[in-house]
Amino acid sequence: MVSAALPDTSSPSPAVVLPAVRPPADLPGWDPRWSRLVRARDHAGVERTWHVLDTAPGAGDGDVVGTLLCVHGNPTWSYLWRHLASAASAVQLGWRVVAVDQLEMGFSERTGTTRRLAQRVEDLAGLVEALALSGKVVAVGHDWGGIVVSGWAATHPTSVDVTGLVVANTAASWPADAGAPGVLKAVLAPGVRRWATSGSEAFLRTTLALPRPALPAAVKAAYRSPYSSKAERAGIDAFVADVPVGAQHPSRAALDAVSAGIGRLAAAGVPTLVAWGPRDPVFGEWFLRDWRARVPHADVHRFEGASHLTPEDPGFADLVLRWLDARVLDPGVGQDAGAAPAPGPDVPPMWAALRQRSGDARVADGPAVVEMRPDGSSRAVSWGLLARRTEELAAGFAARGVRAGQRVSLLVPPGADLTAALYALLRLGAVAVVADAGLGVRGLSRAVTGAGVDWVVGVPKALLAARALRWPGQRVAVAELVAIAEQGAARLAAGTALPAEPGPQAEGAVLFTSGSTGPAKGVVYTHGQLAQLAQAMGRVIRIGPGQPLVSAFAPFALFGPALGATCVVPAMDVTKPATLTASALADAVAAAAATSVFLSPAAVVNVLATAGGLDGAQRAALGTVTTLLSAGAPVPTPLLQRVRELMPLADPRTPYGATEVLPATDVGLSDILDAGEGEGICVGRPVEGVTVALAPLDADGRAGAELLTTPGVVGEVVVGGEHVKDHYDQLWGTQAASVDVRPSATLLGAVRAGRWHRTGDVGHLDERGRVWIEGRLAHVVTTAGEVVTPVGPEQRAERVAGIARAAFVGIGPRAACQFAVVAEASDPVRRTTVADPVLAQAVRVATGRNLAAVLLVPALPTDVRHNSKIDRVRVQAWAERALAGERAGRLA
Repeated sequence: MVSAALPDTSSPSPAVVLPAVRPPADLPGWDPRWSRLVRARDHAGVERTWHVLDTAPGAGDGDVVGTLLCVHGNPTWSYLWRHLASAASAVQLGWRVVAVDQLEMGFSERTGTTRRLAQRVEDLAGLVEALALSGKVVAVGHDWGGIVVSGWAATHPTSVDVTGLVVANTAASWPADAGAPGVLKAVLAPGVRRWATSGSEAFLRTTLALPRPALPAAVKAAYRSPYSSKAERAGIDAFVADVPVGAQHPSRAALDAVSAGIGRLAAAGVPTLVAWGPRDPVFGEWFLRDWRARVPHADVHRFEGASHLTPEDPGFADLVLRWLDARVLDPGVGQDAGAAPAPGPDVPPMWAALRQRSGDARVADGPAVVEMRPDGSSRAVSWGLLARRTEELAAGFAARGVRAGQRVSLLVPPGADLTAALYALLRLGAVAVVADAGLGVRGLSRAVTGAGVDWVVGVPKALLAARALRWPGQRVAVAELVAIAEQGAARLAAGTALPAEPGPQAEGAVLFTSGSTGPAKGVVYTHGQLAQLAQAMGRVIRIGPGQPLVSAFAPFALFGPALGATCVVPAMDVTKPATLTASALADAVAAAAATSVFLSPAAVVNVLATAGGLDGAQRAALGTVTTLLSAGAPVPTPLLQRVRELMPLADPRTPYGATEVLPATDVGLSDILDAGEGEGICVGRPVEGVTVALAPLDADGRAGAELLTTPGVVGEVVVGGEHVKDHYDQLWGTQAASVDVRPSATLLGAVRAGRWHRTGDVGHLDERGRVWIEGRLAHVVTTAGEVVTPVGPEQRAERVAGIARAAFVGIGPRAACQFAVVAEASDPVRRTTVADPVLAQAVRVATGRNLAAVLLVPALPTDVRHNSKIDRVRVQAWAERALAGERAGRLA
């Protein structure tokens, strides 16, 4: 029980008594019918008047499915929950939202007394009793309101059924020996607090300036409306003063009691959702990690663009309601919706091939990894050495304190060091976090910080960035790997055994997406799924013992050792695929007599551009390649035909997939030529163990949940199979949406593992079961009368003489939407220009569309990793500004 007997020793002491009133009726997004004034006894037994947002006053158990008891923090009020109230009210039999204005705050009574945390918890209990809430009650809180409502949920649910907890950017605890969190240090500085909180609107206005995009001026004014005078802001000051900093703070015991209560809720298995804005200057990553540690079963969703006021994020209300349906009303559905995961086939773990190859005297001294250097030299590491170094590193990392389940970010260039470190960590049961430098500094920092890594292993440049950007985790320099291995070797020699091997269901890796369709997402694979993924890639790439691989894309080089294949890393900057030259590729092929090559589309382009520099020996080396793969983005057929001139024995292949499921389909140049022209890009047939279906688009361009395999039906491409991801990391809503499907009994039986993934791509199946990709779901153009996918028009535009690459976009609102093509010219232009009438008409005829404009630009914007996917969202926004006569700025 949280004590209410803590002394009122404090500095802030509101002396002004003000009655509770109703807020203005014309606040944006506010329904005046929600507004109630409720009388209830506070912690001292004194009757007080509260202002309460209530969407269903007087509702009985049969009128709603339950009640959301929402408590705001500082310096907001119940207006914070208006979006949730609106969304819940829109459902015929939905949730009742009861959002309180805490005493001294919002439009509730100013009592003239100072309230501390313990007393606020007791005050809330009195209000709940007065409201006579019944049935299912879910506690919802933000900021310090999250602490208050968590304390109530853990100590007062005698008369109600607390069936869930939703918290947003709040604390589960705070160390007694720590200073004030984040920017509160400045606010709590001597002589600052009272001026910033009650003496002025500084604290209030600063809080309201945090959301991105910025809140409209009218919304900011609505938040400020109950705090127009110093007397009305006294509660803001008291709340800040009550932040329990230090062991002697009067509210320290109450906070510790709340923390213990949260532990009891977790032990009882109360469904919990943690919604988080990562850009919060007060409740930073430490608080999120603390929630995850204290409530291991909690569902977490990070709103990557959000700051402190998470409930203001456009997706917050929908996320909460979907979570309630899945976890509270219908437990077991939601994050695992559409799936009934079953164990996959018995596949050896990733490190098993190292043991097998190193134990075979015929191959133990053969190369496992070959690193090519810019000066033409190379470094080869044998299977025996790689296996031994992997075990030594595993023992050494264990001695350093790396434990199973801990997350380790590997920021090491591809090669033997990265390979050995990765396999060592996997063997220990640690979770490898793989985010390549191609994401850029901001993207990489967001990935590493968001993953909550415990260790960072990196080159000096990476560790410098880790310090400068305050990444979490202990740091290990690549130069230390030798010493770590030596320490591990000594432990193994002394008879210290390695920890038990992780099981196939344990998390093995978090692989980050490219970030080409929004912030990069962490994709979690179990050890069993990683092994299945490696096997699937091996079948497509055609690698294995005696079939070496040259990989110009780091993640795929790491799969080779799991398949017993020698991996060669060419001399290039792997973060910039376009730096690979034809000569560097040929030298890498020759170094290990490689039969397979994996290149990104950008690398293919530069290899062809530099092919003139090849000598006879290098051309001969490329002539021995039998398998060439390029993935990550579509590769134009003419480009593949030119590649075959360099590698005549290879049928260039372009497997289709994503970080969440790779490969999904496979197709070669001969298959593409056989398919001929069509609407979109032919990516071939599903690979072994994979099923592809379509979720048809409706008239609004949205994809439903029903899955079809009917030829010609256009819809979102949905992939099912054993090597589909386990889940997205800390993105509960994104994961739930990605598996929200209704497969038929036939399809459900075809996907043995029960795993599905909505790719976000749109396309169709043809009569021969081939998959055609027509663009991204987010790039579909919807008009008043039709739904148009972009790739087909773009392909036809690119067949026009004078057009090198095109983006097809829609301009204006749906009712008056017009089509436009923004293109790179074959003869590059120096600045944006409108295509001449002859060229524009040729593009209109080719696309079959009445285009409002054809604009020529120096370059189209592409993604950061593959340097080839067109950012159509950016193109569309730019084109709208340009055609409206606004200053559009540079496009790329």
